[in-house]
Amino acid sequence: MKGSKLRGHRLGARALAGCLTLGMALSASLAGAAGPAVIVAESRLQAVVEELRVSGTVTAPRSARLSPEVAGKVAALRVDVGSRVSKNEILVELDAELARLDLEVAQAAVAQASEALADARRREADGRRLASARSLSASAHEALQSEVRADAALLRQREAERRGAQARLERHVLRAPFDGVISAKLTELGEWIAPGDEALALVAERGLWVDLQVPQAYFPRLDPKVPVQLRLDALPDEALEARIERIVPVSDASARSFLLRVGIVRDGLPMTPGMSASAVLRLDAGRERVVVARDALLRHVDGRVTVWVVEAAGAQTQVVERVVRPGLGFDGMVEIVDGLEAGLRVVVEGNESLRPGQAVTVAGAR
Repeated sequence: MKGSKLRGHRLGARALAGCLTLGMALSASLAGAAGPAVIVAESRLQAVVEELRVSGTVTAPRSARLSPEVAGKVAALRVDVGSRVSKNEILVELDAELARLDLEVAQAAVAQASEALADARRREADGRRLASARSLSASAHEALQSEVRADAALLRQREAERRGAQARLERHVLRAPFDGVISAKLTELGEWIAPGDEALALVAERGLWVDLQVPQAYFPRLDPKVPVQLRLDALPDEALEARIERIVPVSDASARSFLLRVGIVRDGLPMTPGMSASAVLRLDAGRERVVVARDALLRHVDGRVTVWVVEAAGAQTQVVERVVRPGLGFDGMVEIVDGLEAGLRVVVEGNESLRPGQAVTVAGAR
């Protein structure tokens, strides 16, 4: 009795295993008939864009090597490297003791000439009254008038000398010609500097632009409307919108390139003069071609480039391999020069292990 029960359990286990095996085989058969799931995208006809990648440098709109207008000893140095300054701010003061003394002498000369002119005018007024009463000769009155004119001319001379002394005194002060940051300090306290000797270097921080070197072959195709995407070292993962500000029509003979200056639309970016940058210029290629998603292309070791096209075969959907000749790539798309028409469903996901004529299931479309 006990042996009979054991044999019954064994037979039941074998039947259950057989059912499971049959179920798994049936599921595999159904999956094979449906085929692997793929994602497709339609090939389409559109204008081709050529993406030109170039490099460049962040440049300040203004930079200057500052030098004094007169010679002198540095008496005060109010800034250091990295100091931010405003326009007309005093940066360097030279010893101006002698210039101040010259100004005092000039001011005293002006006061003296002014007093002399006032005295001459009083005497001329008295002479005019005496001449009208015929108590003074006409020639004597004319002499008084001449003295007034001479003293007036002398006063103008002394005032010009005073203004010259004032200007020379003011030139003992070196001021910032524009807002910016001190990038180099080339003098120290107590040094003697003269006109032409560089004391400081000043660089503007605002309104920065990027100078790009573009191959000269692209010069005829550039205009201010060409879209530009820029990347900075400080923001390597962010594409910044930029606009063309200047196209310099002078080619560098050594590099066979020309200068393209672009400005960044956004403000407040972490960029400094001298920082390297890269840009992508989107140039119209002047033609329309069939394009497909870049993921659709499969490159083989023998040099072939293929795509898988989904076609309907009766009640089933299967794939056909097409050999294509790719062209320019842009915006995640690739131009197809030959081998493909517009309006076809091309596999963009799940295309790594397909076989010609294999049935597939279209799981979605881009």
